[in-house]
Amino acid sequence: MNWLHTWAGVVLGGVLFAIFWMGTLSVFDREIDLWMKPSTRVEAVQPLSVDAVAGELKPLVGDTVQWFMRFPTEREPAVRIGYRGTSGPFIQRSIDPATLKLMPEEGTLAGTGFIFPFHYSLNIRAWSLGYWIVGLAAMAMLALCVSGVVIHRKIFTEFFTFRADKQPRRLVLDLHNVTGVLGLPFHFIISLSGLIIFFSIYFPSTTELAYGGDRRSFNQEAFGNYTRPKAGAPATSAVSLDSLVLEASRLWGGGKPFFVRVWHPGDANSYVEIRRSYDDAVTMNLDLVHFDAATGAVLYTYTAAPVLNAQRFISGLHFIQFRHWTLRWVYFALGLTGCLLIATGYLFWLESRRTTHERLGLRGARVVEGIAVGSVTGIVVATLAFFVVNRLLPLGATFLGEDRAALEVWTFYIVWVATFSHAWLRPGKAWLEQSGTIAGLAVAAVILNWITTGHHLGTSLATAHLRAIAGMDLLLLAGAAIAGHAALRLARKARRRAATTPGRLSAL
Repeated sequence: MNWLHTWAGVVLGGVLFAIFWMGTLSVFDREIDLWMKPSTRVEAVQPLSVDAVAGELKPLVGDTVQWFMRFPTEREPAVRIGYRGTSGPFIQRSIDPATLKLMPEEGTLAGTGFIFPFHYSLNIRAWSLGYWIVGLAAMAMLALCVSGVVIHRKIFTEFFTFRADKQPRRLVLDLHNVTGVLGLPFHFIISLSGLIIFFSIYFPSTTELAYGGDRRSFNQEAFGNYTRPKAGAPATSAVSLDSLVLEASRLWGGGKPFFVRVWHPGDANSYVEIRRSYDDAVTMNLDLVHFDAATGAVLYTYTAAPVLNAQRFISGLHFIQFRHWTLRWVYFALGLTGCLLIATGYLFWLESRRTTHERLGLRGARVVEGIAVGSVTGIVVATLAFFVVNRLLPLGATFLGEDRAALEVWTFYIVWVATFSHAWLRPGKAWLEQSGTIAGLAVAAVILNWITTGHHLGTSLATAHLRAIAGMDLLLLAGAAIAGHAALRLARKARRRAATTPGRLSAL
């Protein structure tokens, strides 16, 4: 168990830290969207007329296969619309809920488009490879949780033991134990639920066996998929979309819709899909109803069966899409304990073997330290660079054929790779220098947000619909303070060690 715990952590610790870091940020992915998309910092308007939105969209969408809209919420105040024509890409834009006019194209993937998918797929789409890597890491995390309990026989005693005045190796181990016990239930459930969410990827043979390879039947029974072909003739009448929204709410016993999609608009066989909101419950329900667009008749209704409802409840525990700000902050804090757990595991491994490896002329500690630095401080530096370049690039910016969103993503990956190189080129100093970089970038992000939008803390704290921006700025400043403090302590320790043993510096 000790061997399993050690090597599962060392080999997959970097991937696990990236997953936990991006997952922790994803707790506030929509707030990150607001920070990175200043034009969407508007007040949500309720109730909103779907007919009015459809009227504004009509000249824009033209002859489309479908168009949809998502209702504004407290966390996402702009109306989100999307449409797909008979050819070309699927287009998504935001609409001001007050004026129903299209907002400027922001040119960024932001939190929901980059950070959130990175958490579960590493943004590696080819052959679903990213999903499989994350799945392997989740299995490793489950093994780490179980083996950690086994090898720490006095685990609950160790939870109340934190010796801040001891040597770094003892301090790091105590911090590792405390964060491990504190977050153990959360870390186990969040890893297991991540596997259950993507059951169709990790366990495809179950659906192949039960449905004889008929994926369409599975999707219809499991997720309520419904289709009706175009008639090829123009529609002669259409009912009010607002009336269909009210009828859907009535069918759900007062449940609120959050999503409306019109299929084959303008065709005689056009129909309307309305999905129920799940912001008032843990279970991410799949309740939906389809109406005939011409007559308003109910064509198809769907409510998930018990087995899938159980899966959707587990998904809701993982994604925390329901309204509960206290729990959202608890998830954020526990996500950070997962990051701290992985980081301290790396540090303890390094401090336990550094001297031995140097004496024997082994390079293992040097290699692992480079991986640890790039995985821990490196991804934080890259994330902050992602935020900073978002505020520096003008709208519509392009370079070498890449648009603004792609340039932000390239910045993230280039900086992240550079932090690994820096870690191997600057052994003993990389922790200090990257901590200082984190502090500088975090402060720069706050200042650039102020300069480019005019929303400084004095404004955002005093304005209700800008509180999310204030929260983002405050967290950036808190992160800068922590990283700056760490950099100063590392610098003092490096000077003391250099004075006593010239030419040899320790990262801790």
